[in-house]
Amino acid sequence: MNIKDVEFIASFPKVSACPVDGKPEFAFIGRSNVGKSSLINMLCNRKGMAKVSVTPGKTQLLNYFLINQTWYLVDLPGYGYARLSKEKKAGFGKMIKNYLTQRDTLVVAFVLIDVRHELQKIDKEFIDWLGENSVPFCLVYTKADKLGKNQVQSNVMSIRKELLKSWNDLPDQFITSSETKTGREEILSCISTTMASFSEASSVKNL
Repeated sequence: MNIKDVEFIASFPKVSACPVDGKPEFAFIGRSNVGKSSLINMLCNRKGMAKVSVTPGKTQLLNYFLINQTWYLVDLPGYGYARLSKEKKAGFGKMIKNYLTQRDTLVVAFVLIDVRHELQKIDKEFIDWLGENSVPFCLVYTKADKLGKNQVQSNVMSIRKELLKSWNDLPDQFITSSETKTGREEILSCISTTMASFSEASSVKNL
């Protein structure tokens, strides 16, 4: 996929305010400080498109970007940032869960995991919740440039082994680096292929 056009649409405080034009949506979410904004900027080849901050937890709304006039990239709030108030945490949780379970146009949620660390409890809980609610997702391992190739593979295997304690199988996975653009073509190819399936299913549904 060649991204030629990127347009920021708006930031929405709740699911009911989001676009209703039926375009497919691909959401990106992860624990705070996982490198989500950098990954989004890398995928779209736009510096500063998604705001990169040294302070985790800055994304607090549902941020919509229209890509090539055909699909939405949705930047979701991060989860698990300790310095947020309990009220904000509760609000983010409800908004995120409502989006993931109520949006018919959501095609895939890309769940970001920092490959430098062992699987965090909150990541496993979130991934298990996605499975329990039949939310389609892929795993994206970030910051691969910070480790050697062998260590990356070892950490990925360890994370997957931990997840497979409660899963029979896992969805597609992508190893990425925002610095080297590793994984960019693979993720965009996944989006392109999945979009085709979404369009076909929508056509059948409308017959």
